[in-house]
Amino acid sequence: MSTTLTAPAAHRTAAPRRRPARRGRTTLMWIATHAIALAIALMFLAPLFFVALTALMTDQQALTSKLWPESWNWGNFADVFVKSHLLTWTLNTFMYAALGTVFMLLSSVPVAYALARFRFRGRRLAFLMVITMMMLPPQVVAVPVYLIWARAGLTDTLWPLILPMLLGDAFSVFLLRQFLITIPREYTDAARVDGCSDFRTLVRVILPMAKPAIAAVALFQFFYCWNDYYGPLLYAGTEQGNWTLSLGLATFKAFHSVQWNLTMAATLLVTAPVIIVFFFAQRVFIEGVTLTGVKG
Repeated sequence: MSTTLTAPAAHRTAAPRRRPARRGRTTLMWIATHAIALAIALMFLAPLFFVALTALMTDQQALTSKLWPESWNWGNFADVFVKSHLLTWTLNTFMYAALGTVFMLLSSVPVAYALARFRFRGRRLAFLMVITMMMLPPQVVAVPVYLIWARAGLTDTLWPLILPMLLGDAFSVFLLRQFLITIPREYTDAARVDGCSDFRTLVRVILPMAKPAIAAVALFQFFYCWNDYYGPLLYAGTEQGNWTLSLGLATFKAFHSVQWNLTMAATLLVTAPVIIVFFFAQRVFIEGVTLTGVKG
């Protein structure tokens, strides 16, 4: 009788000793499974971590080989605003990115809807022209386009970069069209039977179903405008009050090449909004890119 009672008790005391081994094995399996992803993540985070640490150093320590700040100088971020027009550049960049994104959506969504749903002569040729514009480098048409805006008196401003978005963006049209052709035609046919016009069908039926794709192209356009350096350099290079963050940061680096702590602080301030926007919108962004079809 005593042996039957002690055996289960021995098993109950021995079982918890195996749990740490199982947890350790599970952790090792997780690391082994995600080793490549972890290595890639560290490769991308290491430069950002270095920039953040350098931004908090003194001017003298930033020129040394020490990686950890001896003192945390949070005032470097305030000095960036004092020694540059960072606030003005930020407002210009927000205006450029916001208006460019809104204008792109207003012009590209109807074009993509027409290419995806309407049957008309020359539809394939129009879609081929969209693909051709995607492959055309902007430097090819830079000179004639600059002359057009110069004669209009809009150089030294950002409007030559914003107003063309009213004519659509080839990449956004292509991406939206590829998504819209995956929506079953039964939805649009039912809307037409109920008496909806093409415009009302687009607004009431297609747009709510195409929110992931619209969010994806909007983020693509916003990030492009935020990081654009060539366009502001070409059209607003001589007017410092109309510079964007990318152009202003390059100039700030040239003026303060010795003060690497301030340069890194400015770099971190320029990069932070993009990281924050993508952090909150990554789910919609990934969903929109994933759901975008490749049907012809």
